[in-house]
Amino acid sequence: MSRVHPRRRSRIAVAGTAGALALAGGVVTALPAAASDGCEHRTNDTVDELLECVTVEGVNEHLKALQDVADANGGTRASGTPGYTASADYVQQRLQQAGYEVTRQPFSFDFFELTGETFSRTAPEPRDYVAGTDFTTVEYSAVGTAAGTVVPVDLGDPLAPTDTSTSGCEAEDFTGFPEGGIALVQRGTCTFAVKVANADAAGAAGVVVVNRGTPENEGVIAGTLTDPAALPTIGVSFAVGQELTAPGTEVTFTVEAETGTRETENVLAELPGRTDEVVQLGAHLDSVPEGPGINDNGSGSAAILEVAENLREVQPEATLRFSWWGAEESGLLGSTHYVEGLPQEEIDRISAYLNFDMVGSPNYVRFVYDGDGSTFEAPEGYVTDESAALEQLFRTFYADRGLEAEDTEFDGRSDYQAFADAGVPSGGLFTGAEGVKTEEEAAVYGGVAGEAYDPCYHQACDDISNLDQGVLDLNADAIAYAAFTLAVGGPGAGS
Repeated sequence: MSRVHPRRRSRIAVAGTAGALALAGGVVTALPAAASDGCEHRTNDTVDELLECVTVEGVNEHLKALQDVADANGGTRASGTPGYTASADYVQQRLQQAGYEVTRQPFSFDFFELTGETFSRTAPEPRDYVAGTDFTTVEYSAVGTAAGTVVPVDLGDPLAPTDTSTSGCEAEDFTGFPEGGIALVQRGTCTFAVKVANADAAGAAGVVVVNRGTPENEGVIAGTLTDPAALPTIGVSFAVGQELTAPGTEVTFTVEAETGTRETENVLAELPGRTDEVVQLGAHLDSVPEGPGINDNGSGSAAILEVAENLREVQPEATLRFSWWGAEESGLLGSTHYVEGLPQEEIDRISAYLNFDMVGSPNYVRFVYDGDGSTFEAPEGYVTDESAALEQLFRTFYADRGLEAEDTEFDGRSDYQAFADAGVPSGGLFTGAEGVKTEEEAAVYGGVAGEAYDPCYHQACDDISNLDQGVLDLNADAIAYAAFTLAVGGPGAGS
C-alpha cells in the first residue's frame, strides 16, 4: 500500500537528478534536422504557436527512426539490448541538436528474454494451448517445466469475473495445498509476486494466473513479477482459467528464457525556468523483447521529444524536465531508480509529473488517468486536489474540441507509480493496451468493439503500422498544451 504524503503546491516543479550522472559514450550517426517550415527558430510563446509546430509528421519522423533502430537490432528496442542503446542515442542527438544538455542515468537490472514457452492440458482431455492467445509467460518466471494437478486457490465456484479477487494473496489461502500441485490463482488486489511467493512456500510446482474476466481484462495476461521468481509462472485468459477449474485437470508447461544482469539507462533533459518549480514529463523508451514497441511506447517517447524540440526557445516559469525511462517493461525500473535516488528536497520541488504510455493505439479510446478518483479506486495518497486538477487539464483540452474522454485506472501500472508513491501529483494519457473495446466505447470513438485497443500489444506486430494517426496527432497536441499551461503560465502566456 502506498504511503500518505503531504499535499504539493498547485503549480509545478520537478526534481533534479541526485549526483552526477555519467553520459554514455558511443558514436551517434547524423540525423535529420529538427522541425522545419519556420518552427526551428520560433519562440512558440503562446500555446497556439506551439500547437502549430507540434505536428504528427514530426512525431512520425521520430517513430520511423525508432522503427529503423529496431529493424537494425533484431526487431527489438528492449532495455539491455543494442536496440535500446541506439534508441537512447537517437533521443540524445535530437535533443542536443535542439540545444538541450542531456543526461544519461545508468543502472543495472535483472534481464529476462523469453526464448520458448509451451502449455498443455494433459487430463482429462489433452489440449495444447496457443502462446499469445491462450497463455503467456509472466516476466521473471523461473525457467523450467512445471507439471501436476491444477489446484484452485481461493477461487469462487464457479470462477467469476472480479476486480477484487484476493486469490493467493495470503499464506492462509494455501492451507492444505498438496505438494507439487499447480496453483491456479486469479489476478486481483495483490501483486503476482506475492501470489507466487505464497505458492512456493506451500510447495507448489508452478503457478497459473487467470485474468480478471471483466470486459477490459478477459484476454491473456501480460504481466511481470518484477524480480526473478522461484516457480515457473504463466498467465492465461479468463476462458482458459474457467476450463482449468474442472476437477482432475492436469497440466504441464515449460518456460525457456535468457536471464542475467544487464545495464541500461534513463535519458533526461530540461528547459530551465524562472522559479524553483519544475514540471516533469515522462515516457518509457524501451520495448518488450518481442517487438519494436512503436505504440508501446515509441508513441509517448516520440510525442514528448516533438514537444521538447518545439519548446526549446521558450523560457518557462517552471522548469520543464523531459524523461525517457529505461526498463519500464521489466517492472517500472528506470523511473523507480530515478525517484528513489532523489533527495527529499528535490522531490519536494516536484509539483507535477505527467506520464504518456501508449498514446496512438489503433483501436483507441481517449483515456485520462482518474486523478479525482471518481470512477476507480486508487492506492492511498494518489488522489489529491492536484491530481484531480491534472485530470481536468486534459479533459478541458478535449472538451474545448468537442471530444469525449474516459477515466482509466490510476493504479500505478506505468511510470507515474514511483512519483505518486513519493507524493508527487501525477496524471497523464493512455489510449488502451490489451483491454477490449466495448460497444459503448465503439459508439463514441469508432473502431471495433470486442477487439483489443491495441491488438499488437507486446507483440512483434507493434510496428510503425500499428498506430491511429488521428489520435496520435491529437494527443501530441494535448501533451504540448499541458506542458505549456503548467510550466509557461497558461494558454495565452507570453515569453
